[in-house]
Amino acid sequence: MIIKTLVENTSISEDFGSEHGLSLYIETKKHKILFDVGASELFLQNAKKFDVNIADVDFLVISHGHYDHGGGLAAFFKENTKAEVFLHRLAFEKYYAVRPNNTIDYIGLNEDLKQNNQIIFTSDRFFINNGIQVFSNIIQKESAPKSNKGLLMEHKGETIDDTFEHEQNLILEEDGKVLLITGCAHNGIINILEHFQAIKGRMPDYVIGGFHLSSHSGGDEDPETVDRIAKYLLATKAMFYTCHCTGIETYNRLKAKMGDSIGYLSSGKQITI
Repeated sequence: MIIKTLVENTSISEDFGSEHGLSLYIETKKHKILFDVGASELFLQNAKKFDVNIADVDFLVISHGHYDHGGGLAAFFKENTKAEVFLHRLAFEKYYAVRPNNTIDYIGLNEDLKQNNQIIFTSDRFFINNGIQVFSNIIQKESAPKSNKGLLMEHKGETIDDTFEHEQNLILEEDGKVLLITGCAHNGIINILEHFQAIKGRMPDYVIGGFHLSSHSGGDEDPETVDRIAKYLLATKAMFYTCHCTGIETYNRLKAKMGDSIGYLSSGKQITI
């Protein structure tokens, strides 16, 4: 299985563009999968540098209804007219963020795209194909990341704290290896892993994606929380590749605690599993 980082906040070199967003291209023996499309058309530009043809993608999974993961959706539909596109049924609701100057910005998806006939809306556990499924409806055993602060949603005409019911996670299985891929882990990476174990009866071999331990509005998680998360992640015996909303400083702290059990994915980075 090959994973190519099309979009991330940082880049391995000037050859690959970066933005506040995430897009991963995954090639299994049978399928070509895209997980998120970043905030713009940048994923297309970086895909070409990887010799990836977006028109050949079989499945697109959008992790949740924020622009930095689904902002490139219109560009995707122009390039690919055959792929099935999987979003949570709440992904097109209205989502907002409180900025440092106390203004409120819309950070949701383009509602005009909701009627596209390639879109399939998912449920709490949804099987896409053999060895490919998504799950949501995470039980909050642990507190959600404090960096969720300032992220809002519209509900019955009122603006309230986002519940992140619209966030889904991807499971891939091939050659006896099981991967868990998260977009931002707004529901908490520990909670997501606990839910994964409940439905699979085991921990994943690999975990890839953002852990939302840093944000402009909520700041970084405190060192004690990061250390506790690092201890939990180590105990799973999985290999972790993180990125995007984990935060560089927080990643460095996780790395100091977890050593070779964690790595970082920047735009232009490719890994083989």
